[in-house]
Amino acid sequence: MEQINIIELLLILRKRFWFIAVFIITFAAISGLISFFIVEAEYQTYTTLVIGGIGDYKEKVEYADVLINQKLVSTYGEIAKSKMVARELISNLGLSYTDEELDKKIEVAIIKGTEIIKISVKDKDGGVAARIADELARVFIYNIVNVMKIKNIQVVDKAVVPVKPYKPKPVVSMAIASVLGSMLGIISVLAYENFDSIIKNTDDIEKNLGLPIIGIIPKIT
Repeated sequence: MEQINIIELLLILRKRFWFIAVFIITFAAISGLISFFIVEAEYQTYTTLVIGGIGDYKEKVEYADVLINQKLVSTYGEIAKSKMVARELISNLGLSYTDEELDKKIEVAIIKGTEIIKISVKDKDGGVAARIADELARVFIYNIVNVMKIKNIQVVDKAVVPVKPYKPKPVVSMAIASVLGSMLGIISVLAYENFDSIIKNTDDIEKNLGLPIIGIIPKIT
């Protein structure tokens, strides 16, 4: 591709700005239509649990106990996502989801360096998401107490029914689509200019053919 300087590049983009604008508007419009009319809204909420510390029946919590609890938190997280807990949860709430479908809606995160487990739930219905999160915490605690014989686990935050969906995010999607559209528009303009061999003026003759301009014949009307 022939080298062009910054001034020439800016002039080309200015001349073809309408073409780039078409790409931007088209991409943004398509993204907006998909976000508003095709992608189903999903809501997300969460509940947090703490292992040990709060409410612990020891008057003095030893540092070794804290370390042990932190190591066990990962195990607790796996139990929260187990089929045993999922099936009990589905039965208690009368959900129509399978184990696999429910598993995709739940995310268990371990807050690094703490004894806190964050259970996030997403669903097309915000109320259902909150019910699942709270019931999951209850079932999880029940199973921890009975399976691992550990009682120092409590709910810190109960799930709140989300008001706004966490996805789609039309504004963010349209902004990203606009950037992609502008990039594609600029690439298309530069590609067109590179392969366009039509001589339009005297500058094109000197630039493309390397021939000096001796004179210009005026147009006779």
